[in-house]
Amino acid sequence: MSKVSLIQNDDSDGLIIKSLPATLSWSGGTDGCLELIDQRKLPNELVYLKCNTTQEIYGAIKNLAVRGAPAIGVAAGYGAFISARSNPSDPMAGLEKGCEVLKTSRPTAVNLFWAIDRMKNFARKLKKDNTDKEQFLAKLLDEAKAINEEDIRMCFAIGRNGSHLIKSGEGVLTHCNAGSLATSYFGTALAVIYKAHLEGKNFTVFADETRPVLQGARLTQWELSQAGVNVVLICDDMAGYAMKLRKINLVITGADRIAANGDTANKIGTYSVAVLAKKHKIPFYVAAPVSTFDMNISDGSEIPIEQRNGDEIRQIGQTKIARPDAEVWNPAFDVTPAELIDAIITDRGVIENPTADKIARLITGAS
Repeated sequence: MSKVSLIQNDDSDGLIIKSLPATLSWSGGTDGCLELIDQRKLPNELVYLKCNTTQEIYGAIKNLAVRGAPAIGVAAGYGAFISARSNPSDPMAGLEKGCEVLKTSRPTAVNLFWAIDRMKNFARKLKKDNTDKEQFLAKLLDEAKAINEEDIRMCFAIGRNGSHLIKSGEGVLTHCNAGSLATSYFGTALAVIYKAHLEGKNFTVFADETRPVLQGARLTQWELSQAGVNVVLICDDMAGYAMKLRKINLVITGADRIAANGDTANKIGTYSVAVLAKKHKIPFYVAAPVSTFDMNISDGSEIPIEQRNGDEIRQIGQTKIARPDAEVWNPAFDVTPAELIDAIITDRGVIENPTADKIARLITGAS
């Protein structure tokens, strides 16, 4: 798989890091397949999955082979195309049926639903225009590729818009993985870090392990070290003490869904980090593309929170650390209220001290 296979007119402005592979990309024509890094195998193995069916993409999303809100959205876009392709006699019916399946994979990441709705609306326009079946599929695949490419460009823009927030000599805490692996390429929170690194700034990233699935330990530490960024791995419960000692000077996380008022859902543990940052007077930033905003919900209380299998807590990998019948509560995400967020870094600009009015102006482009 190439590094950034979809960028035809390179506007990356020197932002490509050659050691970072593309998280996912399409291989071949309308009879091709989606190739993606199986993130369950990292950091020990770099393995690619080939997804040819709706069920294979559903499984990749559901079982965390692909994860991170933007990457899930891109995978869903290709999944919509594959669903249409699966019914040659009625591609639109195939798309509609497959999209209903994909919607049930993970409930919190809004990019999943955004991409599915975009593909369905595009397909309906094609059908209204009486596009023949061959062209219908070709154009639908082009739309999925457009989502893929736009995600890369949005990540580059997030990096450019936020890199000034990191200064040489600082310590930056990030929670979970909002890096290249969570997107098509370059990341959201880590895009800011990568751009600052490419600017020659000397700083340290603290990646907390992010229990229970250890995305920080398995993924963030791996990709930052691949890119040559100075990274220190810590346990989740070390963040507060590191802030007290001033080892950490700012926090940058990603987001899976942002409500209209700025309340933000992200990996479980993000809220705790935001509270600690406020206590220690450390800036707390969220980085996300505009596709992560859900303007249909007013605040974080309306964000659906995914509950995952208790075995993620009862064991680490295949090693059991608790009784198999231990009662478990395992929400995958929590919600950080907007008042704890100093700024949201987007591909269109930075929203300082986010409010519903500021967010609406940025989304609509109003001055």
